[in-house]
Amino acid sequence: MGARIIPGQARLAAWVMLAALVWSNPAGAGQAASAPGAPDSTAPGRGARSATIGMPARLDDVRLPGSELEVAKFDDMAPLSLRILSVLPDGEDQFRYAFEWRAFEPGEHDLRGLLRRKDGDSTAALPPIVVRGEPILVAAGPIAPAAPRPTRVDGVGGYRTWMWIGGVLWLAGLGWIVRSMRKRQVAQARRALPTLADRLRPLVERAARGELDARASAQLEAALVALWRKRLGLEALEAGECHLQLKSHPEAGPLLSGLERWLHAPPGAQAVDVAALLAPYQALDAAEFPLEQATLMPADRGALELGKGARS
Repeated sequence: MGARIIPGQARLAAWVMLAALVWSNPAGAGQAASAPGAPDSTAPGRGARSATIGMPARLDDVRLPGSELEVAKFDDMAPLSLRILSVLPDGEDQFRYAFEWRAFEPGEHDLRGLLRRKDGDSTAALPPIVVRGEPILVAAGPIAPAAPRPTRVDGVGGYRTWMWIGGVLWLAGLGWIVRSMRKRQVAQARRALPTLADRLRPLVERAARGELDARASAQLEAALVALWRKRLGLEALEAGECHLQLKSHPEAGPLLSGLERWLHAPPGAQAVDVAALLAPYQALDAAEFPLEQATLMPADRGALELGKGARS
């Protein structure tokens, strides 16, 4: 009869045999631990193997066999970017790298696709260098926008309102400038026209010097009486009474009295302020003066013409 095996002894014998196998072949044990699909199948290294999309991440001490590697030509449409920060020899036919990577699309990415050897050899023997880009927003289906809350408008208008206000102010300023220029032109035109004082000045100066004869002096006095009689509304009065009132008038009287006095006084008997006598006539239009050139002597008509062109 065969020997009977106790279950406890069978388990102990199995553990002893497994320990002997691991002790005699440690490489096989490592291979058994690194089964396909396990996380340790990627190239060793320390650092971030996952990062938010668009944010840089770093992998250090990545040991890769073969000749030295470099980054392949960058593609703007690639879902991943890679930069080699440092390269150090690490034993025979192996280098140690420090990478900086950045994912632009979510999911897993292999850095091997962005590497090439400087000597042109194949990179098929490289182990996977897998990193992962994490999305910022969790996919939860379509998200409806929030309804806007009713708010109260603090002010009225904006850019267009200020444009209208600026346009109105600009037009108002332009109108004011044009109006001021027209007023100035009208004033200059009025100043350019000869006044009645300008027309009378040469005649009064001659009368004050005694150079105006009795006939011309009488005609000048009659014209002044007719002027003031019309301006003061004295047409209904008799000639004598009207003459007396005009001589006592503060504006008409001084020149009328002066004409009578100069006619009978010797020439140059007293000083005459012609400007003061003609001051009431400074604001009167020369066209109002009724004295006609035909009633004056030739010398007096020349004086009258000189008065007309004094300020033209």
